[in-house]
Amino acid sequence: MTDSFDDPHPTPPPAPPADRASLLDGVRFAFGTLTVLPARITRWDRPAARTGMACAPLAGLVVGLLAAVPGVLLLLSGGGPLLAAAVTVAVPAALTRALHLDGLADTADALGSAKPADAALRIMKQSDIGPFGVVALALVLLIQVAALADVYADSWVRGGFATVLAAVAARLAMTLASRDGVPPARPEGLGAAVAGVVPR
Repeated sequence: MTDSFDDPHPTPPPAPPADRASLLDGVRFAFGTLTVLPARITRWDRPAARTGMACAPLAGLVVGLLAAVPGVLLLLSGGGPLLAAAVTVAVPAALTRALHLDGLADTADALGSAKPADAALRIMKQSDIGPFGVVALALVLLIQVAALADVYADSWVRGGFATVLAAVAARLAMTLASRDGVPPARPEGLGAAVAGVVPR
């Protein structure tokens, strides 16, 4: 084995991965992971995940604005608050591939099983949905529509603002869940890719 003293033209060691990702890399990571909006992910590593999870509320802002627009337009064109609320709640599900709803159903099924952690994690990983997941989805969607319909009935401005605020707050929760010291539930999957990447 030769070292650099023996080789007149030593091969330089590979450059270590950058410990920071650009803001653009983070925005692409956030939008490419959390939405169906066209965003080509250019980096899939821990630094990109760190910046991406810090940008998650920005993705929420865009989703919230896109959800508020049809609801507000329906109200202004004479539609009722219930219809506007139902359409507003449906838009984020479409824009996120129902990622949050799928996670809610999986979590409800796992917790409702009352099984030990390993078995509960296996239930969460299954592709089907059980009765606890169905009930949780139905109740949460019903509560969201009812609450938003009340706000829309009061004012389209307040309804639109509530929609945007809820979307941003939901993605901010993801940023907080990705902070240092919060371990992933299991060592594979999206949760493991972003767990602990955001500094305290």
